Amino acid sequence: MPPPERIAGIVGKTNVGKSTFFAAATLATVEIGNRPFVTLEPSTGVGYVRKRCIHVELGLPRCEPASGYCIDSWRFIPVKLVDIPGLIPGAHEGKGLGNKFLDAIRRADAIILVVDAAGSTDAAGNPVPPGTYDPVEEVRWLEVELEEWMYGIIKSDWQRFALRVSTTGENAVEALAQRLSGLSVRKEHVEEALEYAGLTGKSLTSWSDEDLRRFVRGLRLSKPMLVAANKADIPEAEDNIKRMQRELKEYTVVPTSAAAELALRRAARAGLIKYIPGDSDFEIIAEDKLSRQQLKALEYIRERVLKKWGSTGVQQAINKTFLELLDMIVVYPVEDPNKYTDGKGRILPDAYLVPRGTTARELAYMIHTDLGKTFLYAVNARTKMRIGEDYILQDDDVIKVVAAAAKKG
Repeated sequence: MPPPERIAGIVGKTNVGKSTFFAAATLATVEIGNRPFVTLEPSTGVGYVRKRCIHVELGLPRCEPASGYCIDSWRFIPVKLVDIPGLIPGAHEGKGLGNKFLDAIRRADAIILVVDAAGSTDAAGNPVPPGTYDPVEEVRWLEVELEEWMYGIIKSDWQRFALRVSTTGENAVEALAQRLSGLSVRKEHVEEALEYAGLTGKSLTSWSDEDLRRFVRGLRLSKPMLVAANKADIPEAEDNIKRMQRELKEYTVVPTSAAAELALRRAARAGLIKYIPGDSDFEIIAEDKLSRQQLKALEYIRERVLKKWGSTGVQQAINKTFLELLDMIVVYPVEDPNKYTDGKGRILPDAYLVPRGTTARELAYMIHTDLGKTFLYAVNARTKMRIGEDYILQDDDVIKVVAAAAKKG
């Protein structure tokens, strides 16, 4: 049984490089074009969180991933990414591809908002001269769209819902979480939104419309958002990125060039360069197979992106989304705590991304339901110490679960 799945939705108005970001992150084949509404349906793909693999620290010669991969001691752990159809102002009213956008975003636990940092597309996604559209404004109206969409869902039939909860004595937090479960909203999100709005303990039937809107604003924050300031190689983007980092303090703003990342990954896959996603440089290994134009393009990427920003930003955006915004850690379950292997003798085959605060027993359930039910104790393979069911897992823990033998027939 895999660990609980967390999904990042790649969101943004049309024609800002959103599908290029998705293609670069997943190497999936998607239609990319310099026109509005290229993405008409959500596309799901596999991206990867990059993290230093512990096999080196443990003195092991290698690891043998059952999923993902490891290269030059960097472990790439699979995660789910969804390329969500483009957004325009008024999406919550059904404008553009509004309904498809909002239905798709329900599934996302976190949002990677791809913004045209160069200001080279207007609100509708049409190309305009670089520097003529404000990317900060782009972020602000997305906030409005999300809040209006959530408000519309919650407001619908609110009085009847609030009266039912009040008269039946249901727990308000649990009732709200159940009502909003289709938005990937969990109990802890409801509690945080209530606290944000100052509504903790207040009867639902006494909420004003302004109370409801404050609650929705708190709920929007339950879907953490990272801003990918895309097209960072265009000169006009530099000042905009600095301003975004200054004015959008509530968000992590990562300079990105999705087009550069896609070019590097494709060149690496073709054996033309050595490049590990997230690196600050690349090495040309087949110069004789590259045209003058291709060499020039690679040098442009090196000078305008890698040297300037330290990376293309795509891998960094994924890492920050899952490891920081969603606060996940990596745990390695094994069967042999001395050799760090599974039942087939593979070294560190599994790397689970789990929420911080996950316990040893919860990990057992993730591995297999029966292990969770019959859990006895676990072993920290690093220290060889026995740990109990309530042990809080730490980042890079290697854990052996010991369970009671299953009863026969």
